[in-house]
Amino acid sequence: MIMSAELSKITSQVRRDIVRMVHGCQSGHPGGSLGCTDFLVALYFKVMNRKAGFDMDGKGEDIFFLSNGHISPLFYSVLARAGYFDVKELATFRKLNSRLQGHPATHEHLPGIRIASGSLGQGMSVAIGAAITKKRNNDASIVFSLHGDGELQEGQIWEGAMFAAHHKIDNYIATVDYNGQQIDGPVNEVMSLGNLHLKFEAFGWDVIEIEKGNDVEVIAAEYQKIKAERLGKGKPVCVLLHTQMGYGVDFMMGSHKWHGVAPNDEQLKTALAQLEETLGDY
Repeated sequence: MIMSAELSKITSQVRRDIVRMVHGCQSGHPGGSLGCTDFLVALYFKVMNRKAGFDMDGKGEDIFFLSNGHISPLFYSVLARAGYFDVKELATFRKLNSRLQGHPATHEHLPGIRIASGSLGQGMSVAIGAAITKKRNNDASIVFSLHGDGELQEGQIWEGAMFAAHHKIDNYIATVDYNGQQIDGPVNEVMSLGNLHLKFEAFGWDVIEIEKGNDVEVIAAEYQKIKAERLGKGKPVCVLLHTQMGYGVDFMMGSHKWHGVAPNDEQLKTALAQLEETLGDY
């Protein structure tokens, strides 16, 4: 497991990967990918207990499901930097015959991918099923999932939320990327979610809010604390992670306009000037 002091170096390199991947194919979703970088780096390099290698069962290790599959550039970069496949493969993102599809797909047999995702609202149901399986197998490891806040406009999320609370799925941590933006504009203007903290509590969840959702060391420390103190108490856990879309690239930050737009050559140059190359570009 990597030391906390090294996490910021990884986040910078992952952000470089993201903007280069999306620019390289002139397609993809940089905004949410950049905003969730600190979370996924903390999860894979500090928080989750992972085994060497990859198998679909994930027995005896913590596992993660990406529900908002459009932020695949982030997921692919973290998986590659964590050693699941060669970093050089990132150059094939969204290109013909690539395993790195625009939304993760299982038929490509890419290590680290356990479900196809991108049809929003489905990831919580899958994660709950995995958590139940671990309980029945007496596997003490944990299931994590990530969801966009706009994704919570899908009804299947709330069916899953009811189910998880009723069945006391307390080996599961669902995280909401709480950036207030979705593809068509601010979430509160498209379809307001109201008070998410109170909603999840009313559904029977233990709810934690992390205000510094773009501080990788804070995130790592908070999730380790959640693992130690909040699980196994009869309730699923929801983390409302306050992030900023496009974090790390000044002209993308805080705007829904960069949800699914690729930077041009000049914009790429500007973005890379703000992101330190720490591990070497692919």
